[in-house]
Amino acid sequence: MDQEFLPFTRPTINEETIAGVADVLRSGWITTGAQNLAFEAALSEYVGGRPVRTFSSGTATLEIGLRIAGVGPGDEVITSPLSWVATSNTILEVGATPVFVDIDPRTRNLDLNLLEQAIAPRTKALMPVYLAGLPVDMDRLYAIARQHGLRVIEDAAQALGSSWRGQRIGAIGDLVSFSFHANKNLTSIEGGALVLNDEAEACLAQKYRLQGVTRSGFDGMEVDVLGGKFNLSDVAARVGLGQMPHLARFNEQRRELARHYFECFANSAAVALGVELPPDDFEHTNWHMFQIVLPLPTLKLDRAGFMAELHARGIGSGAHYPAIHLFKLYRERGFTLNKFPHAERIGASILTLPLFPAMRLADVKRVVTAVNEICEHSSLTH
Repeated sequence: MDQEFLPFTRPTINEETIAGVADVLRSGWITTGAQNLAFEAALSEYVGGRPVRTFSSGTATLEIGLRIAGVGPGDEVITSPLSWVATSNTILEVGATPVFVDIDPRTRNLDLNLLEQAIAPRTKALMPVYLAGLPVDMDRLYAIARQHGLRVIEDAAQALGSSWRGQRIGAIGDLVSFSFHANKNLTSIEGGALVLNDEAEACLAQKYRLQGVTRSGFDGMEVDVLGGKFNLSDVAARVGLGQMPHLARFNEQRRELARHYFECFANSAAVALGVELPPDDFEHTNWHMFQIVLPLPTLKLDRAGFMAELHARGIGSGAHYPAIHLFKLYRERGFTLNKFPHAERIGASILTLPLFPAMRLADVKRVVTAVNEICEHSSLTH
């Protein structure tokens, strides 16, 4: 391999942030404290002044969002089967039942036509997923929610910096959950944030975040809800703070790379052989990922084989995501094959290509050339 390995993602963390983390480590206060407060304030400003609370992960924010929405045993929550399994696991965690609805094969997000049909007496909330940062039609989503009196917990883990009709995701809507995992557009290494509707919800989120505790004075302490241990360290928060001033630039670099992907794939052998490109939506998405769908029935390779061929050429890739309902945990709860055909087909054949701010346009060309070569060499029609 004569070229440097190109991973499918890599965070960009500058020296100022690294120095800031060192300052936090030297300060003697490394758990939740002043850095978290500053990070929450910066995030709140970013989403138009709404209350924001940080957590140890985007999974935690979804669970707490469900709890704040009053979701529990006996309730149903409608969501997408094409997401990271954390989405539906949190529904199980609060004792509720996930109700999957198939995806729109073009947007790869929840099909809102099917969503309306799935609403039943036990439906308590909707949990849309914004795959690769692309939101659903939020006007229609919230019209449905209002009509049926449902809460919405937006799984916007991948959508920081995305927008709907010119408004940032998080600045509008109900409860909005972001992730700051290492592969996200903004990272705090691990972490997440929940955007809330008012200070009462924010106070409840804080209780759930740390054992249900409310403190007063020097030694006053009360516990009136069953909380967990979901707080974010100040070390992690300092990384997130260091990322905030660069988020717009990171996202613009991603858009530039995504545009070049479309340019390179135009009239390509891969597209001619059936490779499906993502929606070319440059108005709403932050381009968290660039995902193609492989035409597996026309190839000699399965997805793993395709990924191995890319790896042999020094290119990383990812599978985001297998259809959730086909995991054993969900099969044991009665979910079966052929239930959600679009999610199953795309979940089995979607492939995430490299996309991160430090990439060069030449890297995009290299990836597309490799995809073309593999498609041509493995095509059953060649």
